[in-house]
Amino acid sequence: MNLTELPVNVTSARNLSVIIKVCAVVPFFCIFLCCIVVMLYIFASHRQFLDSSRYILFASMLINDTVQLLFSVLLFLLVMGQVKFALVYCFPLLFISTATFQNTPLILATMSLERYVAIIYPLQCPPAWRSDRIWIIILSLWLLSCIFPIIEYSIGQHNPAVNMFSTSVVCKPAIVNSSPKQTLFKSVINILCFAAVAVIILFTYVRILLQTRKLRQDRTSVSKAMNTVLLHGFQLLLCMLAFTIPITESLIVLQANWPVEDIAFFNYFCFVLIPRFLSPLIYGLRDQSFRRHIGKTFLCCSNRIKPSVRSLKQNFWFAS
Repeated sequence: MNLTELPVNVTSARNLSVIIKVCAVVPFFCIFLCCIVVMLYIFASHRQFLDSSRYILFASMLINDTVQLLFSVLLFLLVMGQVKFALVYCFPLLFISTATFQNTPLILATMSLERYVAIIYPLQCPPAWRSDRIWIIILSLWLLSCIFPIIEYSIGQHNPAVNMFSTSVVCKPAIVNSSPKQTLFKSVINILCFAAVAVIILFTYVRILLQTRKLRQDRTSVSKAMNTVLLHGFQLLLCMLAFTIPITESLIVLQANWPVEDIAFFNYFCFVLIPRFLSPLIYGLRDQSFRRHIGKTFLCCSNRIKPSVRSLKQNFWFAS
């Protein structure tokens, strides 16, 4: 009798764990999505943001992080539900998730370079950094970030027993990145990419710092640019937390007897979701122009809701 009750208890415990994890991730993502929609609405509805290269790059970062979290949460829900489908449909999900992950540090480096150009060349801005041509740089970043996963998937070893159109699998990165060559290539690309971005951010910060000693006027804008570059470094640090997942997995296994699924969820929530959630919000709420327009947007929404609530109350009293 104990043997027959054991699988039922294990299944119920697993279902409860899945429900808790989904209830923790989905509301978190919905709040993030609402904030990003408000920021993108403000960006699209005000001309001053559309004419600034800085805010155009910020909008591209918002879109990139939204797409990354959208596909990341979708993959998380599919894994939690143990949904199986053909491998050919799994590739696009993992491809977009990987490409947007690679694109974030590239956008951060570009935003730091934009601040560097704005301070060093305030009167003679290079044509590529103008607001009407910045989209060329943004498209180049997307193209570069898409090249890396294409190479990674192309060097993998195909299993003859697996049919891409008929074999049903749970869509996980380990399904596609099973070759040691792919693991090595991905590690090298991530290290080089984040190291190059860190050097660019450090270079721009030092150059702007040296520029403050030469400029006796407009020190306020220069100090703001320095703080912005420092913020990009902090955002890069948040993104790099994803690379600490193997270390945290080893430490958790040594210190606590957690199931593998719980360890994976802990790393996903703390080192993938939270940094992607905080990074654009910190940058957007720090900016005075964005913060002022966000306050006006929520104030207008509250003013619209109050009359509708009053009319509903009046209708209720008249009906009664």
